[in-house]
Order: sequence, then structure tokens, then C-alpha cells
Amino acid sequence: MDAKHRALLDSAEFRQLVSSRWRVSLVLSALLFVLYYGYIILIASNRALLSRRIGEVTTLGIPLGAAVIVGAWLLTAVYVVWANRYYDREAARLRAQAGHD
Repeated sequence: MDAKHRALLDSAEFRQLVSSRWRVSLVLSALLFVLYYGYIILIASNRALLSRRIGEVTTLGIPLGAAVIVGAWLLTAVYVVWANRYYDREAARLRAQAGHD
């Protein structure tokens, strides 16, 4: 590895980019964990609530389960938007700075 690449990897900008990616990933992973396991814990601890009918045949558990799936999609979309708007742009700038096009 040449000195230019080593300097880039040791730079505060690169460390900040890696730190930002970890922070965003950990926050979104924690939210996903709470979403999924919160639903599982709700099933385990309050089955009566989830078995309440909200229609003729539908129980409250069905739309809440669908909401968990939609929530996972939304968290994924948040990451994609963040990566496209910030991370990819900053990574490309650092690559260009290192001489990679």
C-alpha cells in the first residue's frame, strides 16, 4: 500500500465516514431488533390483545404483523436513502482524493 492510500486510511475524514456508517447501522439494527422482538414479546405476553377481532375474521395480530414487515422495509429504505445521499458521495470523494476514479 502506498503512502497516499495509507494517509487516506489514517485520515480523520475516513475515520469519520466509517464511524458514521457504524452509527447509522447500529441505530437501524437496534430499531429493527426492537420492532421484531417487540412484536414477539407482545405475542408471548399479551396474546389476548393480539387475538381481538377487528373485523369479521381478522385479529389485531395480523395488521400488527404486517406493520412489522412494513417497518422493516422502511428502515431499509432509510438506510438506502442515507447511503445514497451521504455515504456513497463521501466515499466517492475520498476515492477520488486517493487517485481512484
